[in-house]
Amino acid sequence: MGGSSRRGSSSSSRRGSDLRYNMSISLEEAYKGKSTTITVPSSVKCEQCSGTGGKDGTQPSSCPTCGGMGKVRAQQGFFTVERTCPTCSGKGQMNKNPCRFCSGSGTTQKNKNLSVNIPAGVETGTRIRLTGEGEAGSQNGPAGDLYIFTEVLNHAIFQREGANLFCQIPISMVSATLGGDIEAPTLDGGKTRVKVPAGIQSGKQLRLRGKGMPNIRGSSYGDLYIELNIETPVNLNENQKDLLREFEKSLQETANNPKYSNFFSKVKSFWEKNSN
Repeated sequence: MGGSSRRGSSSSSRRGSDLRYNMSISLEEAYKGKSTTITVPSSVKCEQCSGTGGKDGTQPSSCPTCGGMGKVRAQQGFFTVERTCPTCSGKGQMNKNPCRFCSGSGTTQKNKNLSVNIPAGVETGTRIRLTGEGEAGSQNGPAGDLYIFTEVLNHAIFQREGANLFCQIPISMVSATLGGDIEAPTLDGGKTRVKVPAGIQSGKQLRLRGKGMPNIRGSSYGDLYIELNIETPVNLNENQKDLLREFEKSLQETANNPKYSNFFSKVKSFWEKNSN
């Protein structure tokens, strides 16, 4: 929590401080929105004096030293120096019989329980303002505001960029070669079938429209991008290795790897050029 006060200089009635509340939420909560209750330590209007700061609700009177201005002036040679009134500490008014519960401030400390609605689509740094839920003003001054700043936590599966989501899905070398259907997760907890074209390369992104985050300022949704990573098999036995060697040998006799063939054709020309 933190706050900053906005004060007047010529009246005892002062606006209360604004408060800041930092709230961490999950990506799922940012997707669906969230209703919750928060507890905020704050100053509230003193119930015993109704916020006047005076005993039994009596009203303050003008400070006799500064005449209600909150400041006093003193002449020093050719200069006039203005200082905060030492009698009323700049308030401009005083309670001759201050309230014993709030010591004349008109406010007391108390925890407030507030209901908060976090709209769907919030991002880290989104600011939500609750008017009048900050600290109470002194001597019946207006209350400040409460600002809730959201922090959206990282997700184990999805990464977020604005309204778009990204998800990396590993697929086998066989699936990438032959193509087919895979099941992809969605942030709402569901799943969707994605068609993988035959011969797809690692790093290729497949776009699912409308499966991203909701737009906080409208009814539209971003997109979900599925990035496919082709996984190389590990811990093969000898039989599997022999099958792969036979498979690779058969590929060399055909034009199944155009990028591979094109790259090493360029490399061969490069070596021949520099060997002369």
